Amino acid sequence: MKLFCLLLIFNCAFFICTAQTTPTKISVADTTKKVELVDAACGQCRFGLPGKGCNLAIRTGGKAYFVDGTSIDEHGDAHASDGFCNAIREAQVQGKIVGNRFNATYFKLVKVEATKD
Repeated sequence: MKLFCLLLIFNCAFFICTAQTTPTKISVADTTKKVELVDAACGQCRFGLPGKGCNLAIRTGGKAYFVDGTSIDEHGDAHASDGFCNAIREAQVQGKIVGNRFNATYFKLVKVEATKD
């Protein structure tokens, strides 16, 4: 009976560990592709895209696209004073526009320089 319980515990632990999703490599740029500098913000709050809630979007070439591959919450508090719902930020990106959405393979916010008053 002890052996059965021990095997059951190890099986459960194994399945829990293997069920975890691996994070995407969104923070590593492909050196063979061009990195674009785009505007990034909340699609609904800043770019006027349709939808409910707050979702990450970029603007390139004068047109805004929702982003797949990363989310608004992965880049800090969206409702902070410098967050995506309150400010349009610059970001370095790589990816493709597919079906009116931007599929990001790389996404990095450009740091905001502090201003001296």
